[in-house]
Amino acid sequence: MKIKYILLAGVLCTTLHSCVVLSPKKYKYLLADRDSLSTRTNTLEAQVAGLQTDTMHLHHQIADLQNSYNTLNANYNKLNDNYNSSSSKVSQLSTDLQKREERLKEVEDALKKRDAASTALKDKLQKALLGFQNSGLSVDIRDGKVYVSLADKLLFPSGSIVIDQHGKDALVQLAAVLNKEPDINIAVEGHTDTKKVINLGQIKDNWDLSVMRATSVTRFLTESQGVDPHRLTATGKSEFQPVDQGTTPDALAKNRRIEIVLTPKLDEIYNLIKQ
Repeated sequence: MKIKYILLAGVLCTTLHSCVVLSPKKYKYLLADRDSLSTRTNTLEAQVAGLQTDTMHLHHQIADLQNSYNTLNANYNKLNDNYNSSSSKVSQLSTDLQKREERLKEVEDALKKRDAASTALKDKLQKALLGFQNSGLSVDIRDGKVYVSLADKLLFPSGSIVIDQHGKDALVQLAAVLNKEPDINIAVEGHTDTKKVINLGQIKDNWDLSVMRATSVTRFLTESQGVDPHRLTATGKSEFQPVDQGTTPDALAKNRRIEIVLTPKLDEIYNLIKQ
């Protein structure tokens, strides 16, 4: 059991009702000691209160820091996810780009083969048709296609759709080359000048004239020379695709023509593009 001491006017008493009479000097000493202890107690209590306040502040700071850490960690995770996603996309794009470059290389190689085939075909035709080049026949390459242009005077009498003998001779030489080149598509195009057709019976206008001349040439190549009809297309362009915009007799003569357009089959290129 704890015993408490009570200091009263020079008498020291305990809670057990035991009292001792003190001398004045001893009494002052005890008073001073009590006051000192009280001051120290107040100081310690103030320090404790200060420490408690500091502790609360520290707890708040820790909570704020924890929240900041959680936010930063969440942002880091999001950035990391974005980075991984971006890396995956970059990798996929790089793979796709490589595939496209490979496909482009294949297309370029196929086009080079086409151009080489067109050039070789042009050379063969020029040699085969050399005797007709002074009669209005020319061979050239445009956009990877070989164009054999035959003036109307080489093939037809004026205003006619019936091929004359000189024209047949030229077409025989042409067909001989075409029959040796089965991988060539053939388009026969009829062209006229701007002069209107007058009194030609079944031929009503330049559309009729251009189409019928194209079909006459197509019919001769297939029926007489054995060119596979599946390879041919006949079209009429009338007066609307002139090679010379002039109105002189020479310009009009250039526009009256049959053009035989020869195109190497592009199945390989089309298949590459579709991939």
